[in-house]
Amino acid sequence: MNVRTIFSALGPIDARNVFRDGSLKWMFFLPLLSALMLRWGVPPLTRWLMETQQFDFVPYYPAGLAYFFVVMCPITFGVLTGFLLIDEKDDQTLIALQVTPLPINKYIAYRVTVPVSLTLLLMFVLFPLSGLGGLDWSEILLTGIVSAPMAPMFALFLASIAQNKVQGFALMKLSGMVLFLPIFAFFIDSSWRELFGIIPTYWPMRVYWMLEAGESGVWPYALIAVVFQSGLTWLLARRFDRVLHR
Repeated sequence: MNVRTIFSALGPIDARNVFRDGSLKWMFFLPLLSALMLRWGVPPLTRWLMETQQFDFVPYYPAGLAYFFVVMCPITFGVLTGFLLIDEKDDQTLIALQVTPLPINKYIAYRVTVPVSLTLLLMFVLFPLSGLGGLDWSEILLTGIVSAPMAPMFALFLASIAQNKVQGFALMKLSGMVLFLPIFAFFIDSSWRELFGIIPTYWPMRVYWMLEAGESGVWPYALIAVVFQSGLTWLLARRFDRVLHR
């Protein structure tokens, strides 16, 4: 089966499964709702803080945008994909795929490609829609490239560990708190902030902050971001394959 056939066959099924599930369908629109909330809420808040507290909130915009876009956007698509994989694992759909013309490796490639593509595309919507970021199109592209691998990484993390959706939601909440911890690195102006590098979400955030600040030397951080997340995705894919064949 070629790529076009796989996408045309599985894409509509995935869309129906997501929008039929009341606990998942709202998540698809979460990044867009966040962008609109920031667009309508942050400028009035900024003016109020300046007028009443003489506090300039603008320098802290990148911290919020890193939270809502650089991390939350790919994790949202990772959650959606992860729960689809959990359902298919429970229903033994993935086992049944092994006797169909669709090879399991192409199926996993599809599952990885979709959230990566959605994250990349949505980056070009979220930043302009929020009206708060200062990145040009090439910088938005780089931000998308370093954050997109987070989506399949998180999807495979959920699918390879959680036994069902209840466990999946619990795991999502617990791991989400850890993955968002690097946001505090924004407020640390020393080399100690690199300690957050043990958490994979730190590197995409770091790249984004450097781009917003106009700093040089961003490419090594971008390379680390992609390699680190891709390596974890590969390890989690191997674990997921072992789980399927228990």
